[in-house]
Amino acid sequence: MKILKNILSLIGLIALSGLFIFAMQKAPEEPVVDGNEKPVINDYNIYALDVPKDLNFAGEAMPLENPDIYERMDRELLVNTYWQSNGLLMFKRAQKYFPIIEPILKENGIPDDFKYLSVIESGLTNAVSPAGARGFWQIMRTTGRENGLEINTNVDERYHLEKATRVACKYLKEAKTKFGSWTLAAASYNAGKAGIAKRLKSQNVSDYYDLLLGEETGRYMFRIVALKEILNNPSKYGFNFTENDLYNNVPTYEVAVDTAVTDFTKFAERFGINYKILKIHNPWLREPHLNNKSKKLYQIKIPKEGYYK
Repeated sequence: MKILKNILSLIGLIALSGLFIFAMQKAPEEPVVDGNEKPVINDYNIYALDVPKDLNFAGEAMPLENPDIYERMDRELLVNTYWQSNGLLMFKRAQKYFPIIEPILKENGIPDDFKYLSVIESGLTNAVSPAGARGFWQIMRTTGRENGLEINTNVDERYHLEKATRVACKYLKEAKTKFGSWTLAAASYNAGKAGIAKRLKSQNVSDYYDLLLGEETGRYMFRIVALKEILNNPSKYGFNFTENDLYNNVPTYEVAVDTAVTDFTKFAERFGINYKILKIHNPWLREPHLNNKSKKLYQIKIPKEGYYK
């Protein structure tokens, strides 16, 4: 009997403990509705977005009255708005690199909107794709060489932002002449001029938004326009920063070199910097030396004094 009483007492204690633990747990908060009838849970809110009715690329309107086009645009706005870390990095890098890209586009008669193409191609980094495309503009080896870039193990000018941007401009001008549309010219940058031409012909249409395309090219223009919209309206999409939070380009001057350089570490030290800093400003130099058997004239960027301590 005593044993039974002890067992019952133990059961009672366990039950009371369970009630105590349950009482200590915080009940889930009920959604609170604000004046805009948007659910607010804790301090973090995710809202559906209003798709602007006047979206365009290079002045060419996006047909948002088409429900398929509307949904695809809505998807890219949502994906890129709520991928906050990547979005904030794009704002930071755009401040640094758009001032280099914009005047080259203008000089070559390419609409300013094409700077957003470089954003989705590489995230404004010297990216390398699985297919072997490289640099901000993701230029393939054959395309680069056909357009005058030096590409070998010693020097790869696909990593030279100014030269690569001019090659991209040349491609886009030719594509615009071929298709008569900046939107199709941009899409062909992803799928190739031959690829876009083949699909236009086989599907008997003349507009990008009427084409049935694979996942990557099918999203391509929507991603560009989404990044354009978000980067031009940061507060509208919830991005908060000050001018001091953004990246800036370090001013440089150029040193002309028409001979071989046997050791870039020693070369850099002559200008008060180290090899790493030299490579940051000249990523097209792929090895710690320059062969230059042809005595070609290269312009090597050196940061102005005082920016690296």
